[in-house]
Amino acid sequence: MAGAAPGTMRWMGDKGVLGLKNKTLGTGVALGVALGGIAGLLATAAWAADAGPATIPASALSSVKELQKRALAGSGAYEVVESLTTQVGPRLPGTPNDAAAVAWAVKAMKDMGLQDVHTEAVPMPGWRRGLERASIIAPMPQPVAVAALGASVGTGPEGIEAEVVRFASLADLKAAPAGSLTGKIAYIALPMARTQDGSGYGEAVAMRLAGPAAAAKKGAAAVIIRSVGTDAHRTPHTGMTRYEDGVAKIPAGAISTIDAGQLDRLLERGPVKMKLVLDVGPLDPITTYSVVGDLKGTEKPDEIVVMGAHLDSWDLGTGAIDDGAGVAIALASARLIKGLPEKPKRTLRVVLFAAEEEGTYGAVAYGKAHAADAAHYVLGTEADLGIGPVWQFKLKSNANAEGAIAAMAAALKPLRVIQGADGEGESSDLGPMAEAGMPVAELSLDATTYFDIHHTADDTLDRIDRPTIDQSTAAYASVLWLAMQAGGTFRAPGAK
Repeated sequence: MAGAAPGTMRWMGDKGVLGLKNKTLGTGVALGVALGGIAGLLATAAWAADAGPATIPASALSSVKELQKRALAGSGAYEVVESLTTQVGPRLPGTPNDAAAVAWAVKAMKDMGLQDVHTEAVPMPGWRRGLERASIIAPMPQPVAVAALGASVGTGPEGIEAEVVRFASLADLKAAPAGSLTGKIAYIALPMARTQDGSGYGEAVAMRLAGPAAAAKKGAAAVIIRSVGTDAHRTPHTGMTRYEDGVAKIPAGAISTIDAGQLDRLLERGPVKMKLVLDVGPLDPITTYSVVGDLKGTEKPDEIVVMGAHLDSWDLGTGAIDDGAGVAIALASARLIKGLPEKPKRTLRVVLFAAEEEGTYGAVAYGKAHAADAAHYVLGTEADLGIGPVWQFKLKSNANAEGAIAAMAAALKPLRVIQGADGEGESSDLGPMAEAGMPVAELSLDATTYFDIHHTADDTLDRIDRPTIDQSTAAYASVLWLAMQAGGTFRAPGAK
């Protein structure tokens, strides 16, 4: 997890891109939208949530046992992701599938009885994927599995034929002499480490985000990277890249880890020439939509607990684990909470964010639109690292929150969830609100195998395991419920 010290808040967007899964670097897209400006607006909000230390009543702790029992018996999360991936499929912003996903989400929220269900507009650049083809043409012809990176420019119909120059890391590419890659294809070969917490992603994803600009500065005609993934399959991993102002935009693709290994061996033996054809490129600006729905609190309806996931996906698979699983966990958690005999005190808000993959555009738009209400946000969490299981719970401790955190951690023990080291939780789409002071609880989803299929054509429904997603839903629903029923605040004394 390059880019942030342990225990600090990371706004992950590329998973977008500031900070794990998106866990490093910023994409440079409109993420600039002045977090400082948003935070300033939030800090001026006149309304303040319930003050005093957070306390969780015994009745809520009793209800959470029933909540977990129901979730483990069948949370309904599998059925949600089955519906989304079957009826809609991949959800690239600006496509008909994207519009269908928004309509699907609105209907799903209304059907389950959420209130104030609405969409929020998210303007962003358009981009399309077309034909993608790569091959080694010398020393011996052979095909290469490739996927264009998001936002990549195209090669033109004739493609690019050039010698390949290998670099072990992004740093090595940046250290290459100026002009040394003129007319060549730069290849960054860094493998990603497999970890439970997904921390290997941070170092590896840097080459995807910054590789094209770095290669262009050295004169390269195009850039390819070893897929940012932990698998040994011939399925390339796509994902967002970024360009820099004033630097030539060159075509960018990812090759499968298997093809990367083959290319490495060939380059050890001598020069290699490749042909790359990417019929992709930018489109006119588009508008997509986040979808929002509330389960209203009965005692403190203006105090909001947020559950986030992102509705969009890449277009190679059907977006089952990224982030259909998160959408399913969010909606299933809300349904389970709604079904409890005890009524919620605070409001649960489910936000299915648009355009996370392309640079957290939905998150930025939401943060700007709700700046004046930020003081109402009691706690937030999001699901965006696959199906789980949830193995760890983290929430930054302070004098107001320590008792409630201990109660939450104890409530999660039957689910085999441990309490992590004290520190801010990871977030991607909740980043702007977290930056403004909203506490973020992290329910760490096990990422040991997540990056085997992340952003690939293999991200499909068959990867969803019912018992696993039920356990994850039980954990998320538990934390949401306890935050909704708690008195007091999770914010540190004197915090904005």
